[in-house]
Amino acid sequence: MRTLVQSLPMFAALLFTGSANAWNDDQPEYDMARVVSVDPIIDYVDEPVSREVCWNEPVERYEPEYRYESRRHRDPTGATLLGALIGGALGNTVGHGDGRRAATIAGAVIGGAIAHDEARRPRYRDVGGRYVRAEEQRCEVRTDYQRQERVIGYDVSYDYRGRIYHTRTDHHPGDSIRVEVQVVAAP
Repeated sequence: MRTLVQSLPMFAALLFTGSANAWNDDQPEYDMARVVSVDPIIDYVDEPVSREVCWNEPVERYEPEYRYESRRHRDPTGATLLGALIGGALGNTVGHGDGRRAATIAGAVIGGAIAHDEARRPRYRDVGGRYVRAEEQRCEVRTDYQRQERVIGYDVSYDYRGRIYHTRTDHHPGDSIRVEVQVVAAP
């Protein structure tokens, strides 16, 4: 009994200290409440959707017709003389004295040779053509906007100890929601 009497003051001090800490504790307390209803908050967003659109478009284009000319049997004399005259005239503009004569002769020989080869070289000649109507495929990217619903939050009603409360959350709470319990002294 004596130990009981001695321990009684310690027990009372411990009890008093624990309750004093409970009153001075600034940490919030939490409990669970039953969710009564959850209503999603909907926002509408226009989302861009790109797609490629193709179509056939009528076009008219020219298709040339070429004919091969060998020109082997053609007389290149006129072209050779004309090339020699032009080459000689250009050569005459270069140099002074004997140098000018040499440049004139060299220009005439080179110009004549180039014109002679060109007159004998086979070639393709445009002998006319025709316009053809056809269709070409054209494509472009077009962007349309589609309206879509997005859930941006939830209006939640919950029951805590017989009273209904309301809050808004950014996620679906499920069947229960965590609530903060506050005890305030009455005046």
